[in-house]
Amino acid sequence: MKTDQNGYAKAIIVPTLTVRNGIEAIAFYQKAFGANVLMSNSGPDGSVVAEMEIMGARFVVADRSEEHGNFSPEKLNGTPVRIGLQVEDPDQVFELAVKAGASIIYEVADQDYGYRLGHLSDPFGHHWEIFKPLVT
Repeated sequence: MKTDQNGYAKAIIVPTLTVRNGIEAIAFYQKAFGANVLMSNSGPDGSVVAEMEIMGARFVVADRSEEHGNFSPEKLNGTPVRIGLQVEDPDQVFELAVKAGASIIYEVADQDYGYRLGHLSDPFGHHWEIFKPLVT
């Protein structure tokens, strides 16, 4: 395991987005965010699990599996988690996501708390905050 200059282990959090249609979700994330598929597996029932990345940020997309306790935001009528995607040009990435089918919660704007940030919902119910710090 890699460590930082103080000897602490470096950890990477890789969220799994549970969706109702993995194939459609993969296509959406590719179109909306330019995501790449790193690995993909399909089950005999057509369910899919894929590891993806957006500009180096990894995440997993998996079809819902209620028998294993994996519910999509649509099934739960919402999501308790927002995904923050820090990019160089949040306006451009936000616009691409909306063109690909995301719904605007609020437009990209300079926020009082130091970020240029917009909030949207993807077609599968996951919330994304697209942002960059105003001061680097």
